[in-house]
Amino acid sequence: MQIEKNRVVSLTYSLTLQNGEVVDTATEDSPFVFIHGIGQTLPHFDSNLNNLKAGDAFEFLITAENAYGVSNEEFVVNIPRDVFSGPNVPEDILQVGRMVPMQDQNGHPMNGMILGFNDQTVEIDFNHPLADEDLNFKGIIISVRDASEDELAHGHVHGEGGHQH
Repeated sequence: MQIEKNRVVSLTYSLTLQNGEVVDTATEDSPFVFIHGIGQTLPHFDSNLNNLKAGDAFEFLITAENAYGVSNEEFVVNIPRDVFSGPNVPEDILQVGRMVPMQDQNGHPMNGMILGFNDQTVEIDFNHPLADEDLNFKGIIISVRDASEDELAHGHVHGEGGHQH
């Protein structure tokens, strides 16, 4: 069975950056399992897997522009330091390089990296951590099957390698 939209794909992979740094892996013991073509992965990840089948090896590059984009200076903002105080905020949260969970003005969750801080403000970068990076994927397709009606309705894989209800 070939990979196409609405099929459950299980695969191994190694994700490396251009400098050779390994930033993510999925193994046979802990594979990456997803429903192909419904927006769970980068569009160019999906398109590079189209028509592959169990046992096929793959290796491809996704450029930064087609992955997580290029950095945008507008995504680096200064937030009042008092936002990071209160009974539910860890006292040691302000550390340069730390990813912090935040919300936008509409309540949508987003993560930002602390770049620096002073007595009044905290500078946070909301660009994706892999912005500006070309992504090299290499792996093997373990299995391909049709997604069930329940999986498609819920938008995720059930059972082995997926979500358990």
